[in-house]
Amino acid sequence: MNLYSKAEIKALNGKFWELFRQRCKAHPKLRDKKKNFILHRTKIRGIAFRFEITRTDAKVMLELHHRNEDTRLKAFELLDNYKSIIENGFENGLIWEFYHQREDSGQEVCRIYTLMKGANIHEQTKWPEIYNFFIDNMLQLEDNFNEISDIIREALQG
Repeated sequence: MNLYSKAEIKALNGKFWELFRQRCKAHPKLRDKKKNFILHRTKIRGIAFRFEITRTDAKVMLELHHRNEDTRLKAFELLDNYKSIIENGFENGLIWEFYHQREDSGQEVCRIYTLMKGANIHEQTKWPEIYNFFIDNMLQLEDNFNEISDIIREALQG
């Protein structure tokens, strides 16, 4: 049962992300950067970083969303070849999801992510912990990806 109206949920989501932006501006590793995170600016078509928060968990992910399935799967296979680099610094590794259908768009994607169970966007007292999870893990995932991004870009363009 949902205790919030649609308008309240929308307002809560907006507040969550606005406070997250403020938290990023204050973070020592992010405050001097023009853009806090790469997100959609990977310079590789069909590959983006994403944050996801629901009422049950939070995810920091690398999403492969190229509409051409062959290209998407080729990218997933390429990344899998560099799994040890991508998972560096993630104590329990990452979750490699070969197929996922996004709830918001219905789009088929591949995802590589780390998960925080028990995170709940409706519980504002958990937001600081979620923000730390987002920032720490996205910085690690971006650093790891940057080590191989030129190789991935060249392989997908060829």
